[in-house]
Parts: sequence; C-alpha cells; structure tokens
Amino acid sequence: MDWSVDARLALALPVSLVAIALTGRLVKKRDGTGAPLPPGPPPLPVIGNILSLDSKEPWNTYAEWGAIYGDLIYARFLNQDVVIVNTEKMAKDLMEKRSQTYSDRPYIATLEPFGWSFNFAFMPYGDQWRLCRRLFHQTFRAEAALNFLPMQLGKAHQLLTNLIDDAGSYIAHMETFSASVAMSAVYDYDTAPRDDPLVAVVNKALLLGTKVMTPERAIVLGAFPFLTWLPAWFPGATIKRDAVLSRECVTEMIERPCEYVRKRMTSGTAAPSLVSNLFQRIENEAPDRADQLQNALRQVSSTTFTIAQTSSVLLVFVLAMVLNPTVQERAREELDMVVGRDRLPGFEDRASLPYIEAVVRETFRWQPVAPLGVPHAAMTSDVYEGYFIPKGMFVIFMTRGMSRDEEVYPNASEFKPDRWLDASGQLADTDPPDFIYGFGRRICPGRHLANASVWAAIVSMLATFKFLKAKDDQGRDVDFVPTFTVGLARHPDPFPLRILPRSSDLDREKLAQMIRSSV
Repeated sequence: MDWSVDARLALALPVSLVAIALTGRLVKKRDGTGAPLPPGPPPLPVIGNILSLDSKEPWNTYAEWGAIYGDLIYARFLNQDVVIVNTEKMAKDLMEKRSQTYSDRPYIATLEPFGWSFNFAFMPYGDQWRLCRRLFHQTFRAEAALNFLPMQLGKAHQLLTNLIDDAGSYIAHMETFSASVAMSAVYDYDTAPRDDPLVAVVNKALLLGTKVMTPERAIVLGAFPFLTWLPAWFPGATIKRDAVLSRECVTEMIERPCEYVRKRMTSGTAAPSLVSNLFQRIENEAPDRADQLQNALRQVSSTTFTIAQTSSVLLVFVLAMVLNPTVQERAREELDMVVGRDRLPGFEDRASLPYIEAVVRETFRWQPVAPLGVPHAAMTSDVYEGYFIPKGMFVIFMTRGMSRDEEVYPNASEFKPDRWLDASGQLADTDPPDFIYGFGRRICPGRHLANASVWAAIVSMLATFKFLKAKDDQGRDVDFVPTFTVGLARHPDPFPLRILPRSSDLDREKLAQMIRSSV
C-alpha cells in the first residue's frame, strides 16, 4: 500500500495507546442469534486489513477479496469496520427492500476539516436531510428537469464552439460545460463561454476536493483525529495544509454564487431560480424556520455542483471513442440517417437514436466515475443471508464491482454498446446502469439533470467531431495505456489524442449556421 506522510506519522504512534482504543473491535461481533459477520480477509491486530488495501484503487482489492470470500465481505481498516457489497442484486436487497435500515450515512472524518459537510449527499438521514432532499426534488425531479433541456442543449452547443476554437483545451471546456449547466439551473447565472470567474471558483474547489477527500485520509483521520490539530508548518502535516486550502475554496464556492443572486434581487434583475425563490421564501418565514431554510439553501445549491458534475463522464466518453473508432463510425452513421448533416440533433431525436443511447449507457457503465459510490451506514443491526451487519457499520456498495459483473456484462472490461441492443438494433429490455446513481432513498436526486447533460454533449460532439489517437513524428498512431485520477471521483488522466472536425469544411461559421438551424 502506498502511504502518505500523514499515514506513516499516524502509525508511528505507540501501539499500546491505539490498542487500548481498539480492543473492543478485535472480537468478531455476533447478534443474539449467533449469526457471524460476513467472511473476509483475516485482520491483523490493531491495524486490521489496511496494509492489504490498494490505497489508490481500493476497488481492485475488494474485487480480489470478492473472488475469494464472495459478494458480501467484512474487513476492518484501523478502527473502522466495513461491509463491502459487490453485486447489484445485493445492493437492491439492502437499499431498496430494507431502505429503513440502510439509508443513513456514516461519520466521514474528512468532511468537516475539509469543508465538505455542506454537501447533503453526505448528510445523516434525518429532518435536515429530508428538507434538503425535498427542496432539491422540487427543482430537479424528472418532470421539472424537462424545463432545463433547452438550456442544456445550448450549453452543449457552446461546448462545440469552444472545441472548434481550441480543441487542445478540451478538459477545461468540458468542466465549463458541466459547471455552466449547474449554475444556470440553480442561480440563473449565464456563464461566459470561457474563463468565467465563477466557473473557475467552482472548478478549483471541486478539483481540490476530489484529490484530497480520499478514502485513505478518511480512515486515517477517523482513527487519529489529532492530525487536524497539528499546525500547518509541522513536518508531514499535509492533511492540515490541504484542509485549510480546501475550506477556503469551498467557502468561496458556496458564497460567491449566492452573493450574485442577492445583488440581482436587490437591483430587481433576478430571474426565477432555485436560489432566488428560496431567498424570497426565507424573507416570509419565522426566524427559526428562516435559519433552517438558510442553511438548507446553501447545502442544496452548492451540492448541485458535485451532483451535476458531468465532465468526468465526458472524459470517459472521449477515451472510449479514441480506443474504439468503429463505435464512433457506427454512431455517426445513425446520426446521418436520422438527423442528416445540416443541423445538430436535439432531444426530440433521442428516441430515434438507439445506438447513441447505448453508447451513453455504456459510457456510464464502462468506467464509473464514483467506483465506490458514497458509503452508507446501518441504522439498526440486521441479518442478511445469515450474516450479521451491526448498527453503525460502514456499508460500501461497490459500483465498480457491479459494472464488472461478468454474469450481467460479459467481457465487462470492453466498451461494447451492443450489449444494450437487441437483434434488431433497438434498445433491449435491459435495465440501464442506474446503479451508478446509488440506490433507494439515497439515490442521486440530480440524476435526471446529469443524464440529459451527458446525452446532449455526447450526441452533439459525435455530430461534429472525430476523436482519434495522436500521431508521432513519423505519422504513426501513439498507443497508450490509460491512467486515472484517484480520490473522491475518478476520470481519465490527460492522454494523447486529436480532436478534428468531422468534415474538413466545418469551421466556426458553418458550426454557427448548424446551431441556428437546430434551434
């Protein structure tokens, strides 16, 4: 396992002190009927299984354990007991059929120090979470999300314009697209096509958060909370320094967009939006209720940035296209047949483009951007398939494992849109990979917005661009092995590619004409 300086520092403490704190966890728990914990790797005294864990890609370790111990696994990392669920069937059994037991969130030690406790996706199950969920659902439920489709398509067209102007900055353009959709939906903020100051604030906070909010740090901080008490100048105190920077960035991400709405409301130029509507509602509430709504406003609005982050999915799509050129060609053939080449596709075409729908589904499944999802906690003790799951236990629903289930997705490591189609080329009667959004009461409430954004961007890019391997000095394709970021989210690292207009005569003027023809 690759250890950070902070982790090495923590484990260098006198083992006797740790052993006293953890003695109660060394005995395998059973319920009153004698049901054992699920099987799993034998833990070492005090430190448990943490030395066996691949800290950069823990899902690989979980997959190895699954091959040995089965689809329900128990492990212990320092003082944290964990149950790992590897199949979609088990996840649905627990999260949907027993939602009253598994809808809670565990204590995650990095949230408060790094400024991420605002995110109601991590909030414990209770009244405040229900309020946030209700406010969010009013704006982003399936029927209401239809109102955002024209805006999402317009942002996708702006993405095309940015790509034709500067294809080399494709990562920044996709981040701008993602943030722009969220900011328009929540704040009625119309972002600049490039280098928007508020988009920069949001992306900085999100990028830092995905890097520093790692499972490893959460485990270490949970066992050794004093690491956040160390002064930032202390040798090895990278957790403290990262926490200070993360809190500053998150505070700016929360406050600056809300301040924008306040100023527009004061000047009388604010249009209806989730935030402006809530501000007006707060003015008419009693003080105690107003304070509760004020907190919920910040939690709901800023959570949208993390829920609606589609740039990681779009980077996965681009990687898949570079590695699978025949998929690109087949998708474009379908576009030519249904839409033609004089206009861009719109949502009215979606039902007539089953192969592109299959590409979208396969993009979500092939490389899930949240391989471990968000951990749950058992609200009461439970027995499932003869195994005891104690109250408060961390429960990890391994999205990555579900996406690699060979019984459900043969040759799962391959990008194969055809797996979603029947013999006639239409969408098969197969459930889409909605497990990427979570399960039960804690399923992602922004999934309708995210799905529409991804479809709009993918279909628009396929209609206008080709994604190819880069060429070396001799004109040969540059082969590469993809690598991925590590942290709270996962997406491909930059890789060598060329983004070319699909037609040699496609320039900014012609693209603008196609966009006008599509409105």
